[in-house]
Amino acid sequence: MVFFAFVFRDRQGSINEIFYYRLVVTILTGMVFTHLLRELVIRMELRPPIDSNKWWLLTITILCIIVLYSLSNSAVVEWLRYYDPAIKASVAKRFLSNLIFDSPMILVWVSIYYIWHYVELGTKSEIQKVKLESLVKELELKTIKSHINPHFIFNALNSIRALVDENPNRARTAITELSNILRSSMQAEKLETVPFEKELNIVKDYLALEHIRFEDRLHVEYEIDEDTLDQPVPPMMLQTLVENAIKHGIGKQKDGGLIKVISDYRDNHHELIIQNTGQLNSTTNSDGFGINSTRNRLKLLFGGKANFEIRDIGNNMVEAVVKMPVQPVYS
Repeated sequence: MVFFAFVFRDRQGSINEIFYYRLVVTILTGMVFTHLLRELVIRMELRPPIDSNKWWLLTITILCIIVLYSLSNSAVVEWLRYYDPAIKASVAKRFLSNLIFDSPMILVWVSIYYIWHYVELGTKSEIQKVKLESLVKELELKTIKSHINPHFIFNALNSIRALVDENPNRARTAITELSNILRSSMQAEKLETVPFEKELNIVKDYLALEHIRFEDRLHVEYEIDEDTLDQPVPPMMLQTLVENAIKHGIGKQKDGGLIKVISDYRDNHHELIIQNTGQLNSTTNSDGFGINSTRNRLKLLFGGKANFEIRDIGNNMVEAVVKMPVQPVYS
């Protein structure tokens, strides 16, 4: 508008009425050509991102728009000559003049259009990337959490079947314990973490069922700091580690052995320790599903803030240690 006011002011410095005619016509013409350019860009598939072999087509399209826009402006000025005889420049000169003045304006407008769309495209792409990463993470967690050892279920059912005649009351209790474990396994797919107390109860049910099978060969001890019971932990993680200790530790000992579960705070971390009788076998204990799933879940949930290791501690004992950052608990 300042440009038009300068061009169409009269000698006394006031704004010529031609200013208003030209302003309205130019705005309308600009809107028409903007929509025309947009339609061409869409129809010729020139929207961002542009293929390298289509840049020449975009360049030609913009040049054609500039020429047409300059011609239209020249036609407008020719029409305005009837209102202002002072306009004496020839059509060719007016066209060249418009071409010189209109080109930068259109190029700036097109640049703004493409910069805007590239920024918008980049933002959408980043959002899609985050959503995809979140989906992959969710699928990985579901895949990891969905694994429950079928051999344990078969062993538990066989133990319960043997108890039906010998000890019906214990058999009913065992059925309840098994149903609790299976229910927690199914719910684990919907939750990223559960209170440690809930996970500990599942482990107690699991070890109670295994005690039916191992009888006096299995000894269990707990050292639990009650303040840790509210801390969030990955569901079924502790059960998986205890199951791993039974399978690779107690199950391979002729006289059975000890399972010890410890939960405490140390160095601003919630530390879970599972100790079991046995010896560390790198090919089975360190790379089995239970160990790998624990590492993967801790990495997905806590990144580098959590730690897991399994090691021999002497006296025919193995120790699995999980360290997770202490989380605020809201009642």
